[in-house]
Amino acid sequence: MTEMPEINFRSDNVATVSPEILQALAAANSGPAASYGDDAQSAALNRSFSALFEADVTVFPVSTGTAANALSLAACVKPYGGILCHEHAHIHTAEGGATEAFTGGAKLIPLPGEQYRLTADTLGRAVSRIEWGVRNKPQPDALSITQASEHGTVYRLDELAALGDIAHGAGLKFHMDGARFANALAALGCTPADMSWRRGVDILSFGATKNGAMNTEAIVVFDPSLVEPLSYRLRKAGQTWSKMRFAATQLLAYVEDGLYLRLAARSNGLATRLAQALAALPGVSLMAPVEANLIFLSLPPAMIDAMIAGGARVARRSDSVIRLVTRFDGREEDIDRLIEIAERASRN
Repeated sequence: MTEMPEINFRSDNVATVSPEILQALAAANSGPAASYGDDAQSAALNRSFSALFEADVTVFPVSTGTAANALSLAACVKPYGGILCHEHAHIHTAEGGATEAFTGGAKLIPLPGEQYRLTADTLGRAVSRIEWGVRNKPQPDALSITQASEHGTVYRLDELAALGDIAHGAGLKFHMDGARFANALAALGCTPADMSWRRGVDILSFGATKNGAMNTEAIVVFDPSLVEPLSYRLRKAGQTWSKMRFAATQLLAYVEDGLYLRLAARSNGLATRLAQALAALPGVSLMAPVEANLIFLSLPPAMIDAMIAGGARVARRSDSVIRLVTRFDGREEDIDRLIEIAERASRN
């Protein structure tokens, strides 16, 4: 019996590099260039992203999303400070204490929130309970949110604005973990400025690797006061690229002519199609609205077993809960095949 080829819905980190970015890298790979950011591509980065965000910004390429988050927040908080975040935030659940390490010990303060998002009411109550000046309590310096969230839900613009107002009213910096920034932007159909600094965001972890880049993310700084301390922290953390032109090239190609949005819209569309088909089956229910490229499902264990036996790679969270992630390079026929496996299992 011939084994069916694997279909991978485990993560968008398994994706290929987009052809456009590969072509840009090949073009940049011609002759020597100045190192450590003194090259032409790196010089163009701030101009490109300032045009994209309709504001003067400073951009720092980094190698991972964890580095982007931890170092962004390290520029915002004191070692004895605190960071308010959702209890399911990636910085809290999946980054191995990197934020605490790079901040020198700042405490993450997790908060609840339905559909994996913080609300203004929850944040307002948390801020009202802060014991300012009490030396045996953390002194919060920052708010961090994830857009799109760890479960693929997306903050609306008015929700972002309300959070930004509360954060700034309490003297907190506002950080956005945008590992799937493009997916959220494609879902809302707004401009990058509308989903960031116009809603109070001071510093952004701008994701690219999950959505077509080879191996680079970016920190986009809107608050000029954060630029200098961040630059020193990046060097100390080993996040100053020697061959910076290749990191900068990826980011320039990623945003050129809206490539990042086209790639994200494709992965979002595949997720919507797959979620609708699976949620229509008996015994299957969505655990969160599907607004980006993440699908969390509760379904019969036998159906999960059938998916895995049929060659599907999924992230199994429990006997009856899985996460499926669609990608910009996902194939319609793989969606068809997973739906077919699930439909067959539902009839048995």
